[in-house]
Amino acid sequence: GSELSVEERNLLSVAYKNAVGSRRAAWRIITSISNKETSKGNADNAAYAKEYCGKVESELQAICDTILKLLSDKLIPKAGGGESKVFYQKMMADYYRYIAEFTDGDKKAGAAENARKAYADAAAVAEKDLAVTHPIRLGLALNYSVFQYEVLNQPDEACKMARTAFEDAIAELDNVAEDSYKDSTLIMQLLRDNLTLWTSDQEGGDA
Repeated sequence: GSELSVEERNLLSVAYKNAVGSRRAAWRIITSISNKETSKGNADNAAYAKEYCGKVESELQAICDTILKLLSDKLIPKAGGGESKVFYQKMMADYYRYIAEFTDGDKKAGAAENARKAYADAAAVAEKDLAVTHPIRLGLALNYSVFQYEVLNQPDEACKMARTAFEDAIAELDNVAEDSYKDSTLIMQLLRDNLTLWTSDQEGGDA
């Protein structure tokens, strides 16, 4: 078959993002409960939370594996223009990042390396083919910088990337395509919010 249309591509992205988003949120809450119960010495509660956490982790892994296979086998090889290449490489990087969030040891290291490579590949194409104000390029900078901050523990690199993306886009704001103005400025706001958080040394949020 041929490449997905922009609308189909966005629907696919939203569907997987919703499936994974609710489970990522659940995983964070359950992990936090498990840690609290452990520190209180409530072994039974902690064990129950840990067991449930394992269930959420296997669901997350299955969703991530499915979309990653679809991306590497079908979507990335068929991507024609720079925009869809960046979109899919970023998506691939995001799902490896999600795996890195809930795994540890070699599995975490492998997922983080795959994410880093996919983000770097996406960034190389974005710099060549997409305007600094393009929402996909801005979204890539947002998520790549969150990855550097949260997974790689490189706050200086993360701040530098977010700041550069924000400042480059501000300088070109007059040239933003009208149909993407709202999307672009929303992501710029998120970049700025993260910079504010990170420079006061807090956790960052992602798109």
